[in-house]
Amino acid sequence: MNLKEVKGVAFVDGGVCASKGFRANGIHCGLAHKPLTSTDENSAVANNVLPAKKKNDLALIVADKECTAAAVYTTNKVKGAPIIVTKEHIKNGTAKAVIVNSVNANTCNADGVEKAEKMCSLVAEEIGIDVNDVIVASTGVIGQVLPIEPIANGMKELAEGLTYDGNSKAVEAIMTTDTQVKEVAVQFEMGGKTCTMGGMLKGSGMIHPNMATTLTFITTDVDISAELLQLALSDVVKVTLNRVSVDGDTSTNDMVCVLANGTAGNVPVNKENDDFEKFVNALYAVMMNLARKMARDGEGATKLIECVCSGADTEKTAEIVAKSVITSSLFKAAMFGEDANWGRILCAVGYADADFDINKVYVSIGSASGIIDVCRNGAGVEFSEEKAKEILSEEEIIINISIGNGKGKAVAWGCDLTYDYVKINGDYRS
Repeated sequence: MNLKEVKGVAFVDGGVCASKGFRANGIHCGLAHKPLTSTDENSAVANNVLPAKKKNDLALIVADKECTAAAVYTTNKVKGAPIIVTKEHIKNGTAKAVIVNSVNANTCNADGVEKAEKMCSLVAEEIGIDVNDVIVASTGVIGQVLPIEPIANGMKELAEGLTYDGNSKAVEAIMTTDTQVKEVAVQFEMGGKTCTMGGMLKGSGMIHPNMATTLTFITTDVDISAELLQLALSDVVKVTLNRVSVDGDTSTNDMVCVLANGTAGNVPVNKENDDFEKFVNALYAVMMNLARKMARDGEGATKLIECVCSGADTEKTAEIVAKSVITSSLFKAAMFGEDANWGRILCAVGYADADFDINKVYVSIGSASGIIDVCRNGAGVEFSEEKAKEILSEEEIIINISIGNGKGKAVAWGCDLTYDYVKINGDYRS
């Protein structure tokens, strides 16, 4: 899928290593119980899908200097132990390293916090930093005790392998049921200085708009205060990751963190000025495109669905309607079947918890193959079923909904619901 352009930024390579002063690595330490598979390795590589092998399961990101840090976390009442530890470690607004494992979520375990703290201390001892400067995260199966021995045994290899281009090894290590690598990096100008920001994300299942529904790690060389970094992250999450849904399940270990090391040489961003707006715009570009990648790689998905709602009285109303559509199982199934059953769209619009006149609703469906109206003034219109199927045969589908004459507008992202979603989740632990 193509990256969606945002004015004022240019896409670059490098993920979390794109910004100056960040090293990363990923290794297979022995936690992985189920390697990613592909029936055709050459096809898998061509489509940016990892081939069958012992995938990396432990990642490390390290900054050359102390960073300002910010994070947001899951709103699930059940929280992974790493979240408890990370919250404590970055309450002073600084950090220098991120350690993360896949396979095991380290959630609902009596020794969870102890193991999360141990992961941090292993990093601190190996690279010579304060243990409170380490962010820790985990993803995988809930309720299984995390074995610390493989992590401890692999720490030396992990640290010694840190490089300024180790992003691809790191991003592989955080993947679970993901089939596609999710990285985005951008460059932008701030006060005459070239600044860079890059991120990596894992997320394929248990994805629903309620905080972040993912593990996401972002690095930047911008000099920005911890307070404004947190403000920017908290605001951008609302219009990016919080507007993605794959299956309606919000996970227990969701976390998004940002590290800013200040090496770009820009005038420090300490107030909400033009430079702050440029930073927010760049953060949006990274997180919005990561969100789209996550939706496209929903478990078993074959299509990315973007729903744009406009004409609402407020942005919040538009958001509620757009989310209602992309979370509808009936609608998602119709998209998989390439069936322009617009009644399912209108049904989801109708049960959205928002006030508007259903008789003013317009709906169109579009893709690279064209666009057609399917509903006007709350009623169906004649359209070519053949053309509709051609439009819905594309990988990226856009559903445009207008609910009135207001200025409120919002976009949400989802995917189709396929047979493979059930297959994947039916034997997730095996």
